[in-house]
Amino acid sequence: MKAPVPLYQAKAEFFRMLGHPVRIRVLELLQEGPKPVRDLLAAIEIEPSSLSQQLAVMRRSGIVTSTRTGSTVVYALAGGDVAELMRAARRILTEMLAGQNELLEELLGAEPGKAR
Repeated sequence: MKAPVPLYQAKAEFFRMLGHPVRIRVLELLQEGPKPVRDLLAAIEIEPSSLSQQLAVMRRSGIVTSTRTGSTVVYALAGGDVAELMRAARRILTEMLAGQNELLEELLGAEPGKAR
């Protein structure tokens, strides 16, 4: 019998799956609501085969769902937690960048030989 994957390893694999700029951009766009592939292509401007490959990875992981109506395939976030994760990432990055800006301002304001 195969041993269960430890939770920390499953989390690492989840974040690795997210670790592609196209996937992140798709998730950002889908926060606004379900979108057909043609709209995603227009917004991201990559080759259709590349987008298809990235969508397949996210669909297999269960982070997005797809429905087909005729020749149109529409993608959506699998749940509200994904949108919350994207908002949390934005908040964390904002805090990190604000801290870097404060450090940069402090460095730029410091003159050689002057005590601060």
